[in-house]
Amino acid sequence: MKLGLRLLLGFFLITGIAAFFVMRVFVQQVQPSVREVMEDMLVDTANILAELAQDDLAAMAPQTDLRESRFARRVLDYAARPVDAQIWGLSKRTLDYRVYVTDAQGRVVFDTGLPDGGNAVGQDYSRWRDVSLTLSGQYGARATRYVVADDDSSVMHVAAPVMQGKQIIGVLTVAKPMRSVAKFVERAQQEILVKGLWLLGLSLVVGAAVTAWVIWSVRRLRHYAQRVQWGQREPPPELSGELGELAHAMAAMRDRLDGHEHVEQLVRAMTHELKSPLAAIGGAAELLQDELPAADRERFARQIREQTQRLQRLVDRLLELSKLEQRHSLDHQQRLDPASLVERLLRSHAPRLQQAGLSVRTEVAEGLSVQGEAELLELALSNLLDNAIEFSPAGGVIELSVQAEGPRVCIVVRDHGVGVPDYAWPRLGERFYSTARPERAGQPPRKGSGLGLAIVRQVMALHGGELRLTPAQPGLRAALCLPSV
Repeated sequence: MKLGLRLLLGFFLITGIAAFFVMRVFVQQVQPSVREVMEDMLVDTANILAELAQDDLAAMAPQTDLRESRFARRVLDYAARPVDAQIWGLSKRTLDYRVYVTDAQGRVVFDTGLPDGGNAVGQDYSRWRDVSLTLSGQYGARATRYVVADDDSSVMHVAAPVMQGKQIIGVLTVAKPMRSVAKFVERAQQEILVKGLWLLGLSLVVGAAVTAWVIWSVRRLRHYAQRVQWGQREPPPELSGELGELAHAMAAMRDRLDGHEHVEQLVRAMTHELKSPLAAIGGAAELLQDELPAADRERFARQIREQTQRLQRLVDRLLELSKLEQRHSLDHQQRLDPASLVERLLRSHAPRLQQAGLSVRTEVAEGLSVQGEAELLELALSNLLDNAIEFSPAGGVIELSVQAEGPRVCIVVRDHGVGVPDYAWPRLGERFYSTARPERAGQPPRKGSGLGLAIVRQVMALHGGELRLTPAQPGLRAALCLPSV
């Protein structure tokens, strides 16, 4: 499973579980909270009514009731009062209090009515918790289901003592059915669920966005690491926070490792490459210490000069390659005409072409342009043309063309020389790897430094282009392919 999918599923799982438990707690707490508030209101109501019933209950004759008392008439008038109240969008059309009064023995002496329409006057309520606890001087309350299997039939009863001085002469209980507040509870639960789902959806959107950003950043880092692994040099991706610091740390680590590895490879390769010219110079210098004919002295002196020039070219190209490898991007880009690059290239190499007895056949398409640094592109083309000159037979022809290939512009240099052996293709372009040059005018076969094509590859990497090397039968076709602009 990919990292992005893992992060997204993990976030969804954590958010979903958290939202489920949070919403469940909220929803389950709505009804108990409403009951607590309703009980608090019933306590106040019961105590007010107990004060109002005190005089009539104290004046009541034994074994009678309060149905004809002034208090009873007023409470019954309350029960018959019409009402139409809009409470936060919900309509209330009935008054739901049930009020009953017992004497000091727990006998009901007044009742506004049972839920089924009956009346409890004359019944013994002394065993009900609201009455028994209140008569004993405690807080009395109870919740009773009038239909055992129906939660909506539950009724809350809260009692208050009717006092005469310090003596309890009776109990007044106020009851309210839970179904009267059920619609408020349901609405609150629905709003919690809806808003909870909105919150969950918003959290998931934010989580998906954060996950997408993390995956995008990680993929940029992975792409950068893969490019480094393939040997391509580019600046680290610009990311914020710790990921940005990680990208720059990776770039610094790469530079240090590249520098260490580069030095090791360079030392090994240079040691190998310097052996031959140094041995030739040393041998010629040793022979020059003896008495030699003038012709031999001139030959050995020329050998020293040639090997010294070879060393100088090697050092110059190493410096060029080293500078290119330390660069991550182009400094001075501009729109360039490939035809102008080819014209300047031929002008600068005209003496060498003439000396080698070579001619150049050009074919340049008009209206093409590329973006880059002119000096670097001229350096790359110069190396390709140098190779073509060295591998071309005397009196041969070098083909140089500029053509469009899809979205790219390719500058092609093709010689008609011996070409590249099959075994050399996999290593073509490596530093210090080169094939022998053909003999010329009785000279022994020469071997280059192998740095020319390495320089060309670095220039192409900086320009976002590529070096394409293909056999031409005979010879070699080398193409610099750059994005067209």
